[in-house]
Amino acid sequence: MTNDKVFQMNFGKIYGLLLDKATRKGRTKDEVDEVICWLTGYAPEQLEAFRSTDLCYGDFFRNTPQPNPNRALIKGVVCGVRVEEVEDPLMREIRYLDKLIDELAKGKPTEKILRK
Repeated sequence: MTNDKVFQMNFGKIYGLLLDKATRKGRTKDEVDEVICWLTGYAPEQLEAFRSTDLCYGDFFRNTPQPNPNRALIKGVVCGVRVEEVEDPLMREIRYLDKLIDELAKGKPTEKILRK
């Protein structure tokens, strides 16, 4: 799948997939929202509102109100790709979120996920 196809995907659909992944492993919606809000600076209410709009995934990340400066501390592999080596800045942001949700689903404590 090309980056453009990923960027055009509906945020609500992606959010649902991320939420399903985490909740299948015993995590909560609040934890998922906390991770997304930490990364992007959005409020939980904004996430909920975006779920029912036609906002694309690329625009969700392009318009982040306050990207967390500690997101650069996110390291590791997602889908066989090291997130810190992703060249496209927008795709790197998406991979950061993928990595955080993976860590959440694997049972890692929230404090460590949020690089506190």
